[in-house]
Amino acid sequence: MTILEEPLHFEWDAGNRDKNWVKHHVTNAECEEVFSDPHKRLLPVVSQARGEERYLIIGQTKQHRRLFIVFTIRKHAVRVISARDVHRKERILYEKAT
Repeated sequence: MTILEEPLHFEWDAGNRDKNWVKHHVTNAECEEVFSDPHKRLLPVVSQARGEERYLIIGQTKQHRRLFIVFTIRKHAVRVISARDVHRKERILYEKAT
C-alpha cells in the first residue's frame, strides 16, 4: 500500500499537538519515529470520518517502544489522530512482520 510519500511531513497544530501525551504519554517525536521504522506495519483504511480516510500503523520508536497509531493524510502531510502503546494482539502482528 503506497499512501505515504517520502519525505514525510507532519501536521501538528493546536488540535493534535499534545493530546496523545495527555491521554497516553506518547510524544509527537515518538509518533514520527514510528513512520521511519523499517518493520512498521501499515494496515488498510479503517474508516472514513469527516470525509477523510483513516489508516493504522504499528511500529517501533528508537527506544523500542511499540506504538499503535491512527492517522490521516491532509494536503500531503501526516496528521496523527491517536497514538498509544500496542495491545497484545497488535504486538504479535508487529512481531510477525519482523
